[in-house]
Amino acid sequence: MLSLQLIKMSFIKRISEFIQQHRQARHLLFWLVIFLMYIPASLLEEDPLTGVIILNSCLHIPQILAAYFLSYFLIPKFILKKKYVYSILWFTFSVYIFSALGRILTVHVGEALVRARPFEQEPVWEILTDVRKLFEQYFPVIYSVSFQFLFVKFFLDYKRTKDEQILLSKEKTEAELKTLKAQLNPHFLFNTLNNLYSLSLDNSPKTPLAIGKLSDILDHVLYKCNQQFVLLSCEIELLKNYIELEKLRYDERLEINLETEIEKDIQIPPLVLLSLLENAFKHGAGEDSGSPKISVLIKQKVSLFSFEVSNTVAKEYVNYNKDAIGLSNIRKQLELIYKENYSLKTDSLPHFFKVILEIHSHEN
Repeated sequence: MLSLQLIKMSFIKRISEFIQQHRQARHLLFWLVIFLMYIPASLLEEDPLTGVIILNSCLHIPQILAAYFLSYFLIPKFILKKKYVYSILWFTFSVYIFSALGRILTVHVGEALVRARPFEQEPVWEILTDVRKLFEQYFPVIYSVSFQFLFVKFFLDYKRTKDEQILLSKEKTEAELKTLKAQLNPHFLFNTLNNLYSLSLDNSPKTPLAIGKLSDILDHVLYKCNQQFVLLSCEIELLKNYIELEKLRYDERLEINLETEIEKDIQIPPLVLLSLLENAFKHGAGEDSGSPKISVLIKQKVSLFSFEVSNTVAKEYVNYNKDAIGLSNIRKQLELIYKENYSLKTDSLPHFFKVILEIHSHEN
């Protein structure tokens, strides 16, 4: 007996998990429940069960169409964008269209099949012109179900958004800790402090400037990256400070070029660009004993932001694994924030490696 209960619980759990993981299954379950709920009330009209199913299906079709029209067209394209005049016009138009569709299907399909009523009983033209009847009799029946669908949908969307925010917060914290370790690793600090020490011994006029840039980097990484997004201009300034400090390490043998084409100071996740640049130094200049080259191009135009960083690669490191250069953590963070609205590509050529990050945004 206990074993049978465990099997039932396991089966129910699997079904529940399947429904939670598949949006189509959730939609089918909702409409099946709604359809079955209306059958008992319809049986009171003394129609056979087959007739009840046919008549309910005639109303179910416009109910489904109205629900998806409101959910995926009217609300996201007009109401959420505060286009209220268009919202009212589209809603009124949809009420008329779906109410008329419900009446036409009921009369010319449902009643014709179930109650053997002739098609000529109520012509389509009369149905379309009897606006009052459509709004009074069919609008409540069709849109009451559509509003139920909206309520359930936005409740689930809200719950999913909250869950994603919690997950994003956790992942962001872990990503920032890993990034901090990558950027503030002992080698970076050791080399920078050694360079500062050498500059101070030579009484170089560059010493105060270098100390200031290191201070700005530490201030930005430790205190200004506590939010999900930061201004692009701040991240660019961070990159410039990082580059200036790395130049002290490589002297004149490093050739680096940073270009920006920015239309608007958008917001981006903190430290992502710095992580990509750090990889270029670590696997490019850091492993090239010759004359390494690094090129950075940052563009922001209309709804597209792109970041390209390329670096030369020493011959003995040409075939290094591109998955081992720290991109997986960046991909995870970007996927949580932007979902399908970003791309992170790599291009590996002989003695050359490039990373291209593109972020698409409808509103910058």
